[in-house]
Amino acid sequence: MNRENHLNKVVLVTGGSRGIGAATALLAARTGWTVAVNYRKHAHAAQDVVRQIRDAGGSAVAIQGDVSVEADVITMFETLDHELGPLSALVNNAGVVDHAARVDQMLGERLRRMFSINVLGSFYCAREAVRRMSTRHGGAGGSIVNVSSAASRLGSPGEYVDYAASKGALDVLTIGLAKEVAAEGIRVNAVRPAFIDTEIHASGGRPDRVHQLVPGIPMGRGGSADEVAEAIVWLMSDASPYTTMSFLDISGAK
Repeated sequence: MNRENHLNKVVLVTGGSRGIGAATALLAARTGWTVAVNYRKHAHAAQDVVRQIRDAGGSAVAIQGDVSVEADVITMFETLDHELGPLSALVNNAGVVDHAARVDQMLGERLRRMFSINVLGSFYCAREAVRRMSTRHGGAGGSIVNVSSAASRLGSPGEYVDYAASKGALDVLTIGLAKEVAAEGIRVNAVRPAFIDTEIHASGGRPDRVHQLVPGIPMGRGGSADEVAEAIVWLMSDASPYTTMSFLDISGAK
């Protein structure tokens, strides 16, 4: 990927302090992007990502904000405008999972949290990105990459049907928004990872989940955050100028 093509281009990575988000922020910086690393509560981790980028000669800032809170999202984008300038790409990566449960065990509090972060947060961020990047609003175009999940295809029965449903909503956002803004210079795509070894499994109470599921993965191993980041950065880059409304399944053939 040509670093020169992305010099002075700005990308916002939500949930950029850990896992896939951090890997994406680091790779984007290595290919010339200026990176805004969003975080909700892991300030130290976000600052560590920023430090790594700056130590390697790149440019980055950390911006706090809870994507499920509309006012936070508005403030986050206004901060980005002031500190980094025009936005060229958004990676909708922030998301949560919960402990494994059947649907008949799920309480409203869990469901509201799941959809507020995974769905509403992605809509809020996409809206603010379009307002800045769309040629209809005076922008120069850009790209949005939504981090969905293979769960949207598989359904995650007996584990995370709510998570799968939230990612299904993200898939529909990808399709509809891609069509809506294609003539306005914005490309909208998604990646659908599965069995990626990141901290999200520990937050759901199953830190060894990927290792446990390896026997059922055709490729015989789990994936890494870096492997997902490669796909995300390609989709948001100048290397994919005619790619929109596309889904890349990064799932080891599952």
